[in-house]
Amino acid sequence: MTVTQQHTSVLIVGAGPSGLMMAAQLLRYGIQPIIIDNKQGPTDKSKALAVQARSLEIFRQMGLADKILSNSKAARGAVINQEGKVAASLSLEGIGEQQTAFPFIYMYQQSKTERLLLDYLTLNCCPVYWNTTLLSVEEDASKVTVQLQTGDDTQTLTCDWLIGADGARSPVRKQLQVSFNGDTYEHQFYVADVKIQNVLGDKVNLYLSKKGFTAFFLMPEEQYYRIVGTLPTEFDNREDLQMEDVLPFVDIITGTTISVEQTNWFATYKLHHRMADKFRQGRCFLIGDAAHIHSPVGGQGMNTGLQDAYNLAWKLAGVVNNQFNEAILDSYADERMPVAKDLLNTTDRIFKMILSTNWFVGLFKKWLFPRILKQVWSKPESRETFFKRVSQTAIAYRHSKINLHLSHNSPVKAGDRLSYLKVFDEKKQQETDLHEWCSKPGFTIITLGKLQELDLFTLAKWITQSYPVNLNFFYLPPSTRNQHVFDAFGIGENQKKALIVRPDMYLGFVNDVIDIDMMDNYLQNVVGFKAN
Repeated sequence: MTVTQQHTSVLIVGAGPSGLMMAAQLLRYGIQPIIIDNKQGPTDKSKALAVQARSLEIFRQMGLADKILSNSKAARGAVINQEGKVAASLSLEGIGEQQTAFPFIYMYQQSKTERLLLDYLTLNCCPVYWNTTLLSVEEDASKVTVQLQTGDDTQTLTCDWLIGADGARSPVRKQLQVSFNGDTYEHQFYVADVKIQNVLGDKVNLYLSKKGFTAFFLMPEEQYYRIVGTLPTEFDNREDLQMEDVLPFVDIITGTTISVEQTNWFATYKLHHRMADKFRQGRCFLIGDAAHIHSPVGGQGMNTGLQDAYNLAWKLAGVVNNQFNEAILDSYADERMPVAKDLLNTTDRIFKMILSTNWFVGLFKKWLFPRILKQVWSKPESRETFFKRVSQTAIAYRHSKINLHLSHNSPVKAGDRLSYLKVFDEKKQQETDLHEWCSKPGFTIITLGKLQELDLFTLAKWITQSYPVNLNFFYLPPSTRNQHVFDAFGIGENQKKALIVRPDMYLGFVNDVIDIDMMDNYLQNVVGFKAN
C-alpha cells in the first residue's frame, strides 16, 4: 500500500511499540497521523516481554488494560540462584497494591502489544504503510520534506512534524546527524522462547555462576519461558547455533537438567547501551529505541519507549490543534532525557555487576549480595521503593517548566505522578479512583475540600467559557470514606486543595487555595494554552 497523501500534520517513522503508541495517542486527540515502516508487517517474534504498571495505567486510560491482563501472566517476584542454589527469593506480593491497580510485573510479549495497538489504530481508521522506507529528510522553518520508497516507487511527502520511532539503527536519527553515544557490551548473548518440562513457579529465576549468567522469564502460555543468557566464548562468531548447542551450558549454570520440549525462537545478539545527545531537532523528534537503548535489566526498554510517546503525544496534539504554544514541545526532551539517562546509568551498573568476572566482584556476588538483598527486602519501605522504580511509577518531572507548585503543606508535589487513590462517589454510591477520573483526553481539574454551590457554579462557568475543550472537572468534598485522599495530599480540617492533572496523569499544578485567576495563569502562562 502506497501513501496517497502529499502532506500530513504528523509523520511517524517506525511501527514498533513506541511508534504505534504515538499514533494511538494522537488519535485520541483527533489527529490522523501517517505511520510507515520498512518491514513487511508486525513482528512475529516475542521480543520485549515485560509490561510494567505505568504502561498498564496508560493502556487503562485507552480502555485496553483488561485485554492485556486476560492474556498475560503476572511475575510475582524473583528468585536469585548462585551456582545452582537459591540465594534469595524476593516476593512482590502485596507491595504495589496501594500504589497502582497493577501491582505486579506482567509478562505479555511485544508481538501481542504491537497487535493490540494495531487493532486500536484499525478501529480508528489509521493504517500502517508497511514496506515503506525513509530515504531522506530535509527540514526548514515551516515543514519537513521526506523521500519515501515503497517497492519500486518513490515519492515526496511533506509533514509539519516528524517522529523517529524507527529503532536503534534509526534512519531518522542518522538523517538528522544526531549522535548516538554509548558502547557495546563485550559478551555475546542468546535469547530463546521455549516450552520446558521443568516447573519454575511464578517468579523470574536468575542464575549467577562463574561460568556465566542465565535468566528464565515466565511467559503467558503454560510451561513456556523466555531464556536469556551469556554465551561461552567458544561460541563466539558461530552463525549456526541452535538451542540444543546451548543447553549443556544452561544445565551447568543452573545446576539442573533443563528439558526443552519445543523452541519457538532462538537468536544470538550483542547488547548496547547508547543515548542520543538530543531528543528533538527543530520539527523532528526521537522516541523509544531511536533515542535510547540499554540492557534488558528490569524489563524497562519497551515501557520507556511507550512513555516517551505518551509524554510527547498530548503536547504535540495541542500544538497541531492550535491549543498550545509551540514552546511546550521543548518540555519533551527536558522531561524525558533525564529519565533515559538515569535508566541507562542504573541498568548499566547492575548489568556490569551481573556479568563481571572480577574476583572481588565474584566474592561480593557470592557472599555479600544475597545477604544485602535479604536485609533490604525485609524492610517494607525498601520493597515499595523497588516496586516504584521497576514499575516506573516513581518517575517524576518536578523540575519541569510546565509545572507549578504553590502548596506549602503537600507531601505530593507538582510534577509527581497522580497517586492511585480509591474514591467513594457519594452521589453514585460507588467506588472509583483518581486515575479513572482522568481517563478522558485533556487536563483534569480536581478540587478537594468544601465548596459552596456558587463557587462550583463559578468554576464550571469559567471552564465552559475559557476551556470548552479538553478540560475536565471533578469535585471531592470532605467525607469519612474519602479521608485517606485528603491525608495523602496533606489537607487538614477546613482546608482545600486545587489540583490540575496533565493529560499524562502527572500533577501540573498544586495549590492550597482554589483560585480561578491562579489556575488560569498556570494554564495560559505556564502550559501555554492559547486564549479562547
